[in-house]
Amino acid sequence: MTLRLDRRQLIHAAMFGLGALSLPAMASVLSARGFTHGVTSGEPDSDSVLLWTRFVAEGDVRLKAEIARDVGFTRIVNGGEVVAEVQRDHTARLTIRGLEPGRWYFYRFIAPDGSMSVTGRTRTLPVGEVSKFGIGLFSCSNLGFGWFNAYAHACERSDLDVIVHVGDYIYEYPLGSYPDLKSLIPGRHIEPEHEIVSLADYRLRYASYRLDPDLQRIHQFYPMIAQWDDHELTNDAWMEGAENHQPATEGDWPTRRAVAERVYREWMPVSDSRWRDYQIGSLATLFKLETRISGRNAPPDLESALKGREDIAKALVEFREGVVNSSSRTMLGAEQEEWLRRGLRRSTAAKTRWQVLAQQVLMGEIIMPQDAAKWVSTESPEFIRRRLRVGLAASRAGLPYNLDSWGGFPAARAHLLKDAADANADLVVLAGDTHNAWAQNLSIGQQKVGVEFATQSVASPGFEYNLPGVDPLDIARAVTAHNPGLAYMDASRRGYTSILLTPESVTGQFHFLKTVRERGTALDGTQTLRAARGARKLDLI
Repeated sequence: MTLRLDRRQLIHAAMFGLGALSLPAMASVLSARGFTHGVTSGEPDSDSVLLWTRFVAEGDVRLKAEIARDVGFTRIVNGGEVVAEVQRDHTARLTIRGLEPGRWYFYRFIAPDGSMSVTGRTRTLPVGEVSKFGIGLFSCSNLGFGWFNAYAHACERSDLDVIVHVGDYIYEYPLGSYPDLKSLIPGRHIEPEHEIVSLADYRLRYASYRLDPDLQRIHQFYPMIAQWDDHELTNDAWMEGAENHQPATEGDWPTRRAVAERVYREWMPVSDSRWRDYQIGSLATLFKLETRISGRNAPPDLESALKGREDIAKALVEFREGVVNSSSRTMLGAEQEEWLRRGLRRSTAAKTRWQVLAQQVLMGEIIMPQDAAKWVSTESPEFIRRRLRVGLAASRAGLPYNLDSWGGFPAARAHLLKDAADANADLVVLAGDTHNAWAQNLSIGQQKVGVEFATQSVASPGFEYNLPGVDPLDIARAVTAHNPGLAYMDASRRGYTSILLTPESVTGQFHFLKTVRERGTALDGTQTLRAARGARKLDLI
């Protein structure tokens, strides 16, 4: 049975019941009982996969799970039982083992009263020689800014094997903050309306997002490898705090961090491990990293470093050499760094062709060109002008504009790239976070180490939001010309990225949607880049 036939069977089986679901129906859905939020799968391995659903009742409910080779469930091959627990917000997850490698399966849950969940489709990872493997890469899906058309478009394809979501699956802000009420898309209402801080808040925000029909559908169609970035916790989070956390009004940070992680594990198809790897036969090892709260130190704060200083040039040098380039500052932490180092060596020793890092923030360095001073007018909001002033000051000192990325942790980045080079890895880095599309060549000095595909956002706005009077093409041209490692960027369009791995090459395609302000899957274009195995350099196709 081919993948295309599997997908069409799901559609024609009319198992979804999602077409009429709209976000304004929040109140009625949140008071509903039974299966309320569809199904999803994740953590694929060669012989197992994790299944998830939510079943709301007065108390705990034991559910039966079935997994079959066909959508009609005439060939049930495995299953199990799991309890939807009240203390886990009525969510349930279980891992089904003993499956065949590289195979599509269908699954569903059955309640004691005989009611059934919608049918989902999932896939195990292949073993041995693998001729190709397709990944859909997603990030930054702020519901208020637009429809999740990127998810819908991916469900129309027949060449993806797994979805990788590298974070900002939800946003924590209150209604009217980001986006403001003027930018809010009609019908894209979030709950709760205040910023999420408590256990109930985080749960309700996930429940709000997961009512989106296209988000539910992509979970039904594909297994997902998922990891949080910052907004699943709060903006610019790190081990001991966050930019958007005020202890005086929002309590202590460890409590909020623990709540956010707990709810993520309740609502997402993930295990309890913060990081792990996935073996895709002889083709690739995919390493899922955690770059926020396991080992990340506080991001460098240039604005504070310059405050009150008369000699700005001197302050910049002190900041660069004393804080940014400190060898003691880490993004991953010592334990995760050592795990990755060993994993890279093990992967290449086994003659695996590609070493893929699924992580959250931009690894390639992006320095803002001084031409950017002309992009902001006196009529621009003060926070935009302040941000630009800081970015231009950073660039004069040879610092990247975004210190919350790997650019703010250059020593840690150098260690990681050296570990990859020492292992002779063919490194492919996947990232998100910035809302814009980037394709970069990664190197240590003149030594080529790998390539990076950083996907544009599903809905969150990019440069065009903060610089509405500037042609995005001018921004892209100026930034690309100023950064020799940057092979391509797009500064204004939403969408997602597909990655095709073969033994000979890795190909990334940035798929740009015509709009996210209305629901639809029409594209505005696709940009393709490819790197041959061993070349460690991207070429525009």
